[in-house]
Amino acid sequence: MSTREIIKEGNIILRLKADEVKVFDNELHTLLDDMYETMIKAQGVGLAAPQIGISKRVIIVSTNPEERIEVINPEIVKFSGMQVGLEGCLSVDPSKNGNVKRPLKVTVKGYDREGNKILVKAKDFTARALCHEIDHLNGVLFIDKLEPNIE
Repeated sequence: MSTREIIKEGNIILRLKADEVKVFDNELHTLLDDMYETMIKAQGVGLAAPQIGISKRVIIVSTNPEERIEVINPEIVKFSGMQVGLEGCLSVDPSKNGNVKRPLKVTVKGYDREGNKILVKAKDFTARALCHEIDHLNGVLFIDKLEPNIE
């Protein structure tokens, strides 16, 4: 495993729709392992492949040390409720953060690293993180969804 450079806002890859993964092989496993190591080193809770310059539909989320969620070709198939919370991003200047409206609960379908179909059900902060990372795969940054400040 090795860490990779995190691409910053302004790089065009962050605004493109990522390509579907069709091959589940050792190269994909290495990508997932490197993404996890990169995310941990950067003290993040999620990372999408475009954030390290790879235009593939691959995300990883770890909102607590006991959980590592990897989803290939993720798709939100069900959501409910609503939450508004503070977000930041490893690809966006740390001084830029703000409130974003997200579903309270989500169900995400996709594949694991071996190509097996999976269904991930999440709520609260983990649901937020999954939505944030899936947005990256569609060229959307959290700053595109900021809620207006109410004082």
